[in-house]
Amino acid sequence: MGSKMNSYDVRTRRVMMTIIVVGLCCFFYVLGAWQKSGVGRGDSIALQITRETECGVMPNLIFETHHSNDVNIYTYKAKNFEPCDATLTDYTPCQDQNRAMTFPRENMAYRERHCPPNKEKLRCLIPAPKGYMTPFPWPKSRDYVPYVNVPYKSLIVEKAVQNWVQLEGNLLKFPGVGAMFPQGADAYIDELASVIPIADGTIRTALDTGCGAFRISDEPLSNPFVISRQRFVGSACYVASWGAYLFKQNVLTMSFAPRDSHEAQVQFALERGVPAVIGVLGTIKLPYPSRAFDMVHSARCLIQWTSNDGMYMMEVDRVLRPGGYWILSGPPINWKTYNKTWKRSEDELQKEQRRIEELADLLCWEKQYEKGDVAIWKKSINDYSCKRKNDSSVGMCKDEGVDGLWYQKMQVCITPFPAVKSSNEVAGGKLKKFPGRLFAVPPRVASGSVGVSKETYEEDNRIWIKHVKAYKKMNKLIGSGRYRNIMDMNAGFGGFAAALESSNSWVMNVVPTISKKDTLGIIYERGLIGIYHDWCEAFSTYPRSYDLIHANGVFSLYQNNCGMEDILLEMDRILRPEGTIIFRDGVDAVNRVRVLATAMRWKTRMLDDEDGPLVPEKILIAVKSYWVANGNNSTL
Repeated sequence: MGSKMNSYDVRTRRVMMTIIVVGLCCFFYVLGAWQKSGVGRGDSIALQITRETECGVMPNLIFETHHSNDVNIYTYKAKNFEPCDATLTDYTPCQDQNRAMTFPRENMAYRERHCPPNKEKLRCLIPAPKGYMTPFPWPKSRDYVPYVNVPYKSLIVEKAVQNWVQLEGNLLKFPGVGAMFPQGADAYIDELASVIPIADGTIRTALDTGCGAFRISDEPLSNPFVISRQRFVGSACYVASWGAYLFKQNVLTMSFAPRDSHEAQVQFALERGVPAVIGVLGTIKLPYPSRAFDMVHSARCLIQWTSNDGMYMMEVDRVLRPGGYWILSGPPINWKTYNKTWKRSEDELQKEQRRIEELADLLCWEKQYEKGDVAIWKKSINDYSCKRKNDSSVGMCKDEGVDGLWYQKMQVCITPFPAVKSSNEVAGGKLKKFPGRLFAVPPRVASGSVGVSKETYEEDNRIWIKHVKAYKKMNKLIGSGRYRNIMDMNAGFGGFAAALESSNSWVMNVVPTISKKDTLGIIYERGLIGIYHDWCEAFSTYPRSYDLIHANGVFSLYQNNCGMEDILLEMDRILRPEGTIIFRDGVDAVNRVRVLATAMRWKTRMLDDEDGPLVPEKILIAVKSYWVANGNNSTL
């Protein structure tokens, strides 16, 4: 009898325990769902406590811009970084003129990146010029730039006959015509489109080489460390007008040029709202992946294409997609007409063009067009269609990935085509026409060459569509046209840029050189543009280049590589006054950023991830305050 009672008690206790456990599970499930919904006093109280305890949080963060210098900024109790000297408004650390002139002039080596060592880095805030104005919205910015933002007149005077830029009152006007575009940039692009399928989405990414470049005469200089004014000839990129007008065709153009000794033409391009970076075809490889661009353009850049055994044409071939197009406008094309103007002999020019033709054959480029000043070649789609002439002096390059690009020397070698199985197959994979390629699975993912699965890629897209939707709720100006020049400092697969895709903006997708995976090729296959970079150094651009910067996981990535302070100072340098930064990172990193942000005259606000406060990632939105050099800027 006793054993039966004990057995009954045990069963009763088990039933009661089961009921209690199930009840608790249900209770916590309902509680968790309630908290995640954002409804209820618990979240409101937590949010209020967060707001009250945050340092420097503004209850109403203002994203609107000002168009004059009569603007106050906010005071922070934290010690501010001091402003740099007013003479440094256009400071570019890795292209500093004084440092550049200590490097060899051969092959434009002195125009390449030469960054200051840590002990020489400026740890101050680069000021905007007095009277600085927020650039006009696109498309007005394509044609008009406030003169106070780029107060240079030498192009207007020295290049007046080429009609690059005009001064109208307090505005710089870019008419979109010039020596290379006598009928206008649109007419020039129409001529190219008669050969190249620009309008149907086949061509999406383009590279304008040497935009704003110049050539120095071969005459010896009395002082090799003084820049000569002899035979300066600007390129027909005309402060990126070619890229600016290609936007109407839904083509994204990356322009690059060296920092000129007389004018900041890349700065003009960025003020207009056109992608551009400081760079040069010199001795190191371009910071772009192989098979990146659908079209490469060079107009009156006077790049020595045949020098160094054709090394520069081989570098163009590396970044040009199979089936892509190379356009050469200007010398030596149409040399019979211009040889006297160029003050070069017919024999010299004819020999130069013949050598270009030979190199094009070696690279498997077939000439499609030559008329007037324009010649167009098309790259073969694979090795099957390539009738390469034997040249024992030129070998095939080794694929070294991103580690073989950053500061790595160019070589005289030919980048091999990826293997194909038939003569009709496009080496590296065929791309859909844009915009279909934006969310299609890129060939590099489909082939598994970058170690990323289709499922991972597609999930990343879903995540960034959700994140960007949340960003637009946090800041309703995102997507409105207020932010034209946008940068993603740690771009991954380009999901942020893809979710933002709009004719009103463009995104510079940066893939850090220390990233675990080289994803920049994926970004280009999506029809987006980007660049490799190491954030322990300054970016190759002028101050005030970007309206919006997205920093996802940047400080977690670089925590053991370089100082957070240096990265933040660089972000401040390249961000426009009253521009916005979105930080997404772990809570520890975000809190450390927030402390420094108050010392940099940034207004900040910290927010939870859209999935709620339990997500370890936090979002910090910062707005750079407006202040200018030598201005009577007070703080609120």
